[in-house]
Amino acid sequence: MALNVLGQPLVACSFDPVTGYFRDGCCKTDDSDHGRHLVCAIVNAKFLQFSQQMGNDLVTPRPEYQFAGLVPGDQWCLCINRWAEALAADCAPNIKLESTHIKALETVSLEVLKQYATHESV
Repeated sequence: MALNVLGQPLVACSFDPVTGYFRDGCCKTDDSDHGRHLVCAIVNAKFLQFSQQMGNDLVTPRPEYQFAGLVPGDQWCLCINRWAEALAADCAPNIKLESTHIKALETVSLEVLKQYATHESV
């Protein structure tokens, strides 16, 4: 069973839009997930613009991948390194701790993640 950063069972991040490396709504991972899609983020305009500038356009619809594009307020499993880059650039989006995979703690401390947790996550 996958665990979240609080050591509890991982809760789904989003089914609308459906997210996750496995497109199962959860920020689960395995060895094939080279991007490590671990952080359940609530994306905002500042982050979406940052991600686009970094070469990962999450806004433009890509129907060939059944991807409608994200809008501010959507919840999405982000790669931990991209979230950490956004943190360093002062544009990290808020996150849901209960839906963020425990392996995120290998890159970012729980204390830092808690600073970006939504109110229902704390």
